[in-house]
Amino acid sequence: FTDLVLETWDLQCERNGREHRTAEMGCQRLVVRRGQPFTITLSFSGRGYDEGVDKLAFNVETGPCPIETSGTKSHFSVTDCPEESSWSAVVQQQDGDSVSVSLCSPCDARIGRYSLTLEICSGYEGSSCQLGDFILLFNPWHPEDRVFLRDENERHEYVLSQQGIIYQGSRDYITSVPWNFGQFEDNILSICLDLLDINPKFLKDQNRDCSRRNDPAYIGRVVSAMVNCNDEDHGVLVGRWDDHYQDGMSPMSWIGSVDILRRWHKFGCQPVKYGQCWVFAAVACTVMRCLGIPTRVVTNYNSAHDTNGNLIIDRYLSETGREEQRSRDTIWNFHCWVESWMTRPDLGSNYDGWQVLDPTPQEKSEGVFCCGPAPVTAVKEGDLQLKYDIPFVFAEVNADVVYWVVQGDGTQKKSTHSSVVGKNISTKSVGRDSREDITHTYKYPEGSEKEREVFEKAEHETSSLREEDEGLHLKIKLSEGANNGCDFDVFAVISNSTDTERVGKLMMCARTASYNGTIGPQCGMLDPLDVTVAPGAEERVPLRILYEQYGESLTQDNLIKVVALLTEYETDRVIVAVRDVYVQNPEIKIRILGEPMQERKLVAEVSLVNPLAVPLNNCVFTMEGAGLTDGQQVQELEEPVEPQAEAKVRLDFVPHQAGKQKLVVDFESDKLTGVKGYRNLIIGPRPE
Repeated sequence: FTDLVLETWDLQCERNGREHRTAEMGCQRLVVRRGQPFTITLSFSGRGYDEGVDKLAFNVETGPCPIETSGTKSHFSVTDCPEESSWSAVVQQQDGDSVSVSLCSPCDARIGRYSLTLEICSGYEGSSCQLGDFILLFNPWHPEDRVFLRDENERHEYVLSQQGIIYQGSRDYITSVPWNFGQFEDNILSICLDLLDINPKFLKDQNRDCSRRNDPAYIGRVVSAMVNCNDEDHGVLVGRWDDHYQDGMSPMSWIGSVDILRRWHKFGCQPVKYGQCWVFAAVACTVMRCLGIPTRVVTNYNSAHDTNGNLIIDRYLSETGREEQRSRDTIWNFHCWVESWMTRPDLGSNYDGWQVLDPTPQEKSEGVFCCGPAPVTAVKEGDLQLKYDIPFVFAEVNADVVYWVVQGDGTQKKSTHSSVVGKNISTKSVGRDSREDITHTYKYPEGSEKEREVFEKAEHETSSLREEDEGLHLKIKLSEGANNGCDFDVFAVISNSTDTERVGKLMMCARTASYNGTIGPQCGMLDPLDVTVAPGAEERVPLRILYEQYGESLTQDNLIKVVALLTEYETDRVIVAVRDVYVQNPEIKIRILGEPMQERKLVAEVSLVNPLAVPLNNCVFTMEGAGLTDGQQVQELEEPVEPQAEAKVRLDFVPHQAGKQKLVVDFESDKLTGVKGYRNLIIGPRPE
């Protein structure tokens, strides 16, 4: 009786990739999802497989020190009745000398790189053969996987979509920035797995780290720490917020994660300069989607950074409306984090679902700069004692702001100011480029009974500062859009809700600002003015903001903070109003020439009009899109672009993937930076 001898084998990378929705990661290697069978073909020489005589078994191993008890190694034989709780192999069909075997991992298998070995035992002899390596990912399509997501459209958006939109600007003027996540682009999966393999927890105890890689909450926490480099842990990005980015890339100029991850990897895992919150969040989103965990980028407007945990953010203003830095507490115009979808068996099923992970380095958690996973439900219910970092996230969306006006003699007066924190919490809609408001998932309606109950549980006083009805009210309004390069008006609108005439003293001050709350030089000032308001009436007082005053000091965040102070003579009450004005960049126009079809050349004509009164020098357009361009296309303009003239380039590209794709463009120059544009393209399949 001759031994069974393996001649060739086929891991069927392409077919398995299609079935496991990993085909876009390339068909050079096998990439499969846990809990779902994949098929390999074994061809023998001389004779076929005989189940009565031949025993086939497999070994799978992951990590540097595979151990069965850690779940990083498994030995299993071909069987007719597989068990779901462990690795299994079943013969599917036999065809002459070849046999198809279906292999399946348990739904809680460790993710990562695996080696696969076949053992053949026929008669007395045994032989073994290395069949190669494969990669195992989380599986949001499998009901038993901890990251299972029921809705197919959501799985498509939060796992498979390689592009998206991130919301920025200000609460009163929300802007959308396109982003190329590119989680299936060449080499990105490998880079994400390398990121897991140089995290400090792995370096400290490789066996324990690999054995915990079946837990999406553990992976999320590792990724949250590794996207920033504040722990000197070879993290991906260096954060910087001071408008000095000459020795790296400005955070505003990135348009995708692929370039960042590839730079990090290419230069020996040295942190890439520079990131800010949306860059940290977007890179984390790419890594999590790549590993198979449903993830989305979320923006919180007027986000509180409460350093002392008292849920109160104190701001100090001089009598002229100038802000003074006396506290480490800050209010960011917006702050981005990610939410990842998973169950939380450690907390109970009430806390399953979206979890906040925040990779921007702000505060340490268990000694490391990371944040989360914090169940969104726990934030909404005020369950601050649960893991991880819920008090910090709760404060980001619920803290109260108290404005103190510091008088000439040094005394402080508390102003009335309604709740401003945690507004318009936003994420991209499923399947569309519109904004979905998810504020209601983080908090109950303001002023509701439920909100009061949650605040009591969290030992947070409900704000007694909700607008008082009596007396004068103050708001800041913008006449029309504020365009970069132009002068514009803002108005203090003072209304009187009483039945008697009221008089107040108004001050207004405008300063350029960064999105993290840092204030720059003054760019507009209204000297103290007495305003008389008739009963039930309102008065509008304009402040003209001139380009010649804001142009030089406008940061790349394009924000101007306008503060108005109104002192009511009758009651001596001080009322504060603050508005962040977003100064709009010009629009980038993108024309596509040619028929959008797979593997056929297209031309993008990209243009922008210089809105400033001065020429733009060193103009550069950068373009990229997953499935559309091979990496980035960069084109520099040789000549300066004169005022009101058009900067225009033509870029060629050959789309590789059919379907809906996003072409993302960034424009940089000496005076106008971080201008973004995008165009959705439907690429037709290659004609057969």
